[in-house]
Amino acid sequence: MIIAIDGSAASGKGTLAKAVAAHFGYDYLDTGALYRALALHLINAGMTPDTIDENQCVDEASRLNLNLTKDPHIRSDAVATMASKIAAISAVRQHLLALQRNFAASPQSGRGAVLDGRDIGTVVLPDANIKFFIDASPEVRARRRTKELRQAGQSVMFRDVLADMQARDMRDRTRSVAPLAAADDAITIDTSDLDAATVLAQVLHHIGTASRSE
Repeated sequence: MIIAIDGSAASGKGTLAKAVAAHFGYDYLDTGALYRALALHLINAGMTPDTIDENQCVDEASRLNLNLTKDPHIRSDAVATMASKIAAISAVRQHLLALQRNFAASPQSGRGAVLDGRDIGTVVLPDANIKFFIDASPEVRARRRTKELRQAGQSVMFRDVLADMQARDMRDRTRSVAPLAAADDAITIDTSDLDAATVLAQVLHHIGTASRSE
C-alpha cells in the first residue's frame, strides 16, 4: 500500500502523514525534508536565495542521502524559503525523484509507505493506492507556523510569516515544474477548522473504505 499526501505549507500534512504511517506500521518519508536538507547544505556553503547557482544545486542534489533530513536545522524559515526556490529547478527534482520512488518501491517495513509533499500524487507516485490533498487558509497556516517557530526558539512576527507563506504559495503553485496541485483522484481535506485527531479519523475512514473496495 502506498499513500500519497500532498498539501500546502503548515496545512498539517506532515503531522497527518506521520500518524497514518504509525497507525499502519508503514515507512514514512517527508519529501519536503529532502529539499530542505539540500537547501541547508547550500546555505552553509554560502549560497542565498538571490545567488542561486543551478549547476551547484544539481551537483549537490545528486549526492543527497536520506540521513541529511534528520538535521533539526532544516526546519527554519530561511531554509524553507531556499527550499522553495531550488525546488523549481527541474534537474534538482529529477535527482530527488529517484530517491522518493525508490523509498516507496522498497519500504523497509515490507508493508507500505506514506509519503508527503507537494507533487507526490501528481508526479512522484501517480499510481499511489490512495491520495490526499491537505490545505487550510493562509492565515490559519501562518498562525500554525508562527507558533511552531516560536516554540523552536525563533523570534518571528505573524505578519512576516504570513507574507513569506503567501509568497511561497505563489512560487509553489505557479512554478512550471511539478506545481503544487491536487491530483484529479485525490481526496481534498480543508483543515482550517479541524484538529489533528479529526483529520486523522477522516483519512483512516477513507483508507479503510478504499481498501475494502479493492
